[in-house]
Amino acid sequence: MGFCSLSNLAMADRHGEDDSPYFAGWKAYDLNPYDLLYNPSGIIQMGLAENQVGTDLLEEWLEKHSDIPTWKGTLTSFKQTALYQDYHGLANFRKALANFMAEVRGRRVKIDPDMIVLTAGATAGNEILTFCIADPGEALLVPTPYYPGFDRDLRWRTGVEIIPVKCYSYNDFEITFPALEKAYQEGLNKKQSIKAILITNPSNPLGLTISPQTLTMILDFATEKSIHVISDEVYAGTVFSSHPFTSVLEIVQSSNKYDPETVHVVYSLSKDLGLPGFRIGSIYSSNPKIVTASRRMSSFSLISSQTQVLLKCLLSDSVFIAKYLATVKERLKRRNEEFKRGLKDMGIDSLQGNAGLFSWVNLRSLLVFDNLDGEMRLWRVILEEIGLNVSPGCSFHCEEPGWFRVCYGNMSEDEMNVALGRIKSFMSGGRAQEEVLLSTSKMDISVAQEEVLSTDISVAAATAAAACTELGLDASDLQPEPLAH
Repeated sequence: MGFCSLSNLAMADRHGEDDSPYFAGWKAYDLNPYDLLYNPSGIIQMGLAENQVGTDLLEEWLEKHSDIPTWKGTLTSFKQTALYQDYHGLANFRKALANFMAEVRGRRVKIDPDMIVLTAGATAGNEILTFCIADPGEALLVPTPYYPGFDRDLRWRTGVEIIPVKCYSYNDFEITFPALEKAYQEGLNKKQSIKAILITNPSNPLGLTISPQTLTMILDFATEKSIHVISDEVYAGTVFSSHPFTSVLEIVQSSNKYDPETVHVVYSLSKDLGLPGFRIGSIYSSNPKIVTASRRMSSFSLISSQTQVLLKCLLSDSVFIAKYLATVKERLKRRNEEFKRGLKDMGIDSLQGNAGLFSWVNLRSLLVFDNLDGEMRLWRVILEEIGLNVSPGCSFHCEEPGWFRVCYGNMSEDEMNVALGRIKSFMSGGRAQEEVLLSTSKMDISVAQEEVLSTDISVAAATAAAACTELGLDASDLQPEPLAH
């Protein structure tokens, strides 16, 4: 029977899952998940940016509105919902979503429901926008550190390249004009056509909002280069500091300097409402051509009408939404403070974030080697010895070794305290350095054994080749026959 080949896309390694510790940590957790009663020594999942701090509020709302799933009292009949819908989605849901997006952004932006494109999560939204803006071989500028999934979302099926805009800790990884210019010139030197800059605001993994001044600088840069700006704002509702979140739309809509048709926002309900399983994402653009093309492409990632009916009712409950957003922000602020206080008591520093479901933690002082290899060795110790799945900075393309994203929004306070207890036990009495050194020794012994074996084989081969030369023989005659399979 002959071999049936697969497409180049199916066999390509551009997905990023196979060689990323970000995904490897998830797989390790799946094999040995922590459970207080049944597996208390299992791995605690701190690599998943999931919002569970407000789940109880959503459950309470559903209890009070249990008639919605049975189609009683809703404005949309079962027949209307069960039949085919066009790519636009339900008009009343898009209107409710537009209102919620404006609420999250402090009512300082205007959201036109007719310019919203519904997608199955922000993943699909980012990919669709990339398809619309760039052709295979062209590139997007993306500031580092950035979400590891972008290597999949922006590159895999589109054939588009990512040019990292390298940012550093000396200024809390803030995006600068020189960094943008340097990345842009690097792309030009490689003969790449650069079509857009993609930012995440608030940042994943930094947990920081981008200041209005930096947003203005980014828009100025994009205008100068005649490229698009994509702003992934899926964490907009998680800002827990007193300083308000500023959307790129707020800058654009309050000024005549920028072309609104070149600025696009990706949003979802996965982070702010803690509903990643519902797969509610969206693209917002003032560009009619982008909206039209995106709607056509969204036919591959539609949202069920039943989901839209349920969430239309939820988002339209203004009293509940106001209470939910305020409560979740307060809980995230408290969780963030407790987690950072616990780390600080152990001598561990982290970035002073003001948003998100995680902390950007600096463990550089624990590295045996101040490089990527040292970071990966420490990550394995944290995963295998401490039993915590955290995400190393290299998976976010961070330029500096020793940074880790540690999530705390996807667990209870009790579970977070268990994790902090494990870290404290690890750090106490110098055990941290001992474990890393022990792990390093084991790895070095294994590598050394391989090197010795390789050296012995090379010496033997060289000796044999020299003997063949003296005897006037062909050294290839000494090669063994291949083993049969």
